[in-house]
Amino acid sequence: MGNVGPVMLDIESTQLSDKDRELIAHQQVGGLIIFSRNFESADQILTLTNQIREVNDSIIIAVDQEGGRVQRFKDGFSRLPSLAKFGRLAEQNLPQAKDFAHDLGELMALEVQAVGCDISFAPVLDLGFETSQVIGDRGFSTKVEPIVQLGSAYISGMKKGGMRATGKHFPGHGSVEADSHFAIPYDDRELETIKNNDLVPFARLAEELGAVMPAHIVYSKVDSQPAGFSQVWLQTILRQELGFDGVIFSDDLSMKGAEAAGDYGQRARSALDAGCDMVLVCNDREAALKVLAELEGYPTSPKSNQRLNSLRMSSSPTGLAELKLSDRWQQLSARLNEFNNLF
Repeated sequence: MGNVGPVMLDIESTQLSDKDRELIAHQQVGGLIIFSRNFESADQILTLTNQIREVNDSIIIAVDQEGGRVQRFKDGFSRLPSLAKFGRLAEQNLPQAKDFAHDLGELMALEVQAVGCDISFAPVLDLGFETSQVIGDRGFSTKVEPIVQLGSAYISGMKKGGMRATGKHFPGHGSVEADSHFAIPYDDRELETIKNNDLVPFARLAEELGAVMPAHIVYSKVDSQPAGFSQVWLQTILRQELGFDGVIFSDDLSMKGAEAAGDYGQRARSALDAGCDMVLVCNDREAALKVLAELEGYPTSPKSNQRLNSLRMSSSPTGLAELKLSDRWQQLSARLNEFNNLF
């Protein structure tokens, strides 16, 4: 396991260009996130991830494969339900909903790793209020306890499938209306109110999560900086009070909600200085180049390196077609059909 750089970026197409290869080889690049535009087929993604690792063998490859409206890999992959469906079932039968959450979390992890992705940024642990422009049915429930119960089951399933879970968006995005992709949201509630509501799933699941992704939201009664750039949130609360010792990923620094932290170079340095182990710069190649220039020589701490390496999948990917021949995949696929028939 080599040294993992502190920057995760993306590529433009379904195969690597010479410029992509040059960028991925940069010593500060330690991660790559795959989007729908990069996807043609399961075989193509497996080829792509293998080629990426030929250029940078210490890279961590990620995708957003939450299910519902956020699923980057579709053709040939199981169409996963939105997390809110587990919450709806839990209102009638919580044990059954937890069993399904476990099994479909495992199914997601197995499929994603079969094509060479180490992690999916999942699950969403935000309160799933419909008033939130960005969360809504991406969350398990509007109530804390079902989120904790279903989140724990889903995380356990992912772990059985060989994948560490990433809880997002710490300390909670579901109670604000604005979408941090397009605005800088403000949450004016007192810290105690947040701790008793949105923060609860992250607090109770801290030991089970491999990583956390903070929200680009300013919680103005707590700190003037968005959570992902705040030592109060990342060091004092997440690390010290909650005892979380996994990876902290920044959310995408090209989002509108990150602008409060300055230009791209300032955003990256501020996020890392505040306590992030890796920063994401997506959908803007020029911004990625600026971040890499700003972070030239920025040291990755041994602790961050250890945390990041813990997210790496332990086995070599064999492809989705091979996975589908396994008894376990067929059992889990049948479970997905069983779940879908309930709705």
